[in-house]
Amino acid sequence: MNKAELVSAVADKAGITKAQAAAALDQVLGGIASALRSGDKVTLVGFGTFSVANRGARTGRNPRDNKPIKIAAKKVAKFKPGKKLADEVNGKGGKKRK
Repeated sequence: MNKAELVSAVADKAGITKAQAAAALDQVLGGIASALRSGDKVTLVGFGTFSVANRGARTGRNPRDNKPIKIAAKKVAKFKPGKKLADEVNGKGGKKRK
């Protein structure tokens, strides 16, 4: 599923226009990116947690000539799925019966 398909699905489920769904999705993604940029974690209970990790500088190899190259340190975005999402992906989700 790409972004356009997600926007269509949200619009259909929520009973709103695609433009409204696209604007809402853009705001959600922008909010997550902004929080990560400032070093915060974003936790969506049941879905997962977005966070930032520091990847240290290291030495790699150029595949063309096999010479060592320096790879600079950088920050990377991480996502850890929540239990509910993990269960859905593994076919264990669904509504509980009484």
